[in-house]
Amino acid sequence: MKQFGAFTASELYCPKCKVAQPVREKLLLVLPTGELHQYLCSQCGSSLGERTTTGTKPVPLVVPRLASNGKRRLLGGGR
Repeated sequence: MKQFGAFTASELYCPKCKVAQPVREKLLLVLPTGELHQYLCSQCGSSLGERTTTGTKPVPLVVPRLASNGKRRLLGGGR
């Protein structure tokens, strides 16, 4: 039984500021197994840690369609 869901940090100790600071979360990588996020100090921008999430939906690969004559065609409003 899961008691807790995923945790995200709202504040972390910043060694440069020498105090706990609010953090910003930045997406670094999208992996087949999840996503890698980095926590940054909102005051000085220092990296304070990383978090990996799992169970996220994979990003679909977009492949251009080939026209019936074998040439690539533009998708969208192009003529």
